[in-house]
Amino acid sequence: MPEKSFEVFPRSPKKTYGLMELVKGTSSSVEKEPEDTIFSWPHLFYIEFLVVLGVTALLLFLSLYVQAPLEEEASRDTTPNPMKAPWYFLGLQELLVFFDPWIAGVGIPVLIIIGLMLIPFLDINSKGKGYYTFSERKFAISSYSFGMALWFVFIVIGVWFRGLDWNWYWPWENGHMHKPVVAGLGDLPVMLSRVLGISAFAGNAIADLLMLAYFAIGLIIPAYLFKDFLKKLGLFRYIATMSLFLMMVGIPIKVALRLVFSIKYAIITPWFKI
Repeated sequence: MPEKSFEVFPRSPKKTYGLMELVKGTSSSVEKEPEDTIFSWPHLFYIEFLVVLGVTALLLFLSLYVQAPLEEEASRDTTPNPMKAPWYFLGLQELLVFFDPWIAGVGIPVLIIIGLMLIPFLDINSKGKGYYTFSERKFAISSYSFGMALWFVFIVIGVWFRGLDWNWYWPWENGHMHKPVVAGLGDLPVMLSRVLGISAFAGNAIADLLMLAYFAIGLIIPAYLFKDFLKKLGLFRYIATMSLFLMMVGIPIKVALRLVFSIKYAIITPWFKI
């Protein structure tokens, strides 16, 4: 019988892994040929090193030539006007202008935390692991970028555009002069009851129906236009994902209702107001 040859130490497969890849390669979650693999060393390292140098130079320049926005020493006898929170909380403080305090201070932050915790369970798209892509993850990247940009917009408004009595001050206006109180804000149910000549209860019912219609349209139309999206996620994941997305989009809509139509609250309940 012919002798059988065998290797005592079998050769390990020639594979690279996700941590070593910049584009699609041969890791367990990436299905492409090895010739498309680019190692993170030295290619990605050089890019990151240049970015670190650029950011360090920018911070050094700002620290030398831009004065820190420090105010006078705190006094127990004088309360600053306006009383502003630290910059990283100014987004929440700005939301107090447009929402009920319970919603702005508790409801929205809790929804943000819950939404971030649910991302690993709702996002079942396995593409983009081990390589960078936007075309294969348009909805996920666009949604997250929109929410992050919205948060920073509120912070920018609170830092540079709010002055005495938390009024809006443009950069060219004198922030030390009080502005006259602008009246005329009203609640949507009350405005509907006055315009349509109906009771306050009917106005509340119409406002509630408009809110339900917003969520119903936001759930039905994407499911009809993007059937593959619904099929991939499944009904439960789709409802949870789109509900969180619609609530996020509803924040700038609520801001626009106040600024454009002078609507303070759209929904009024005995427990909270939106």
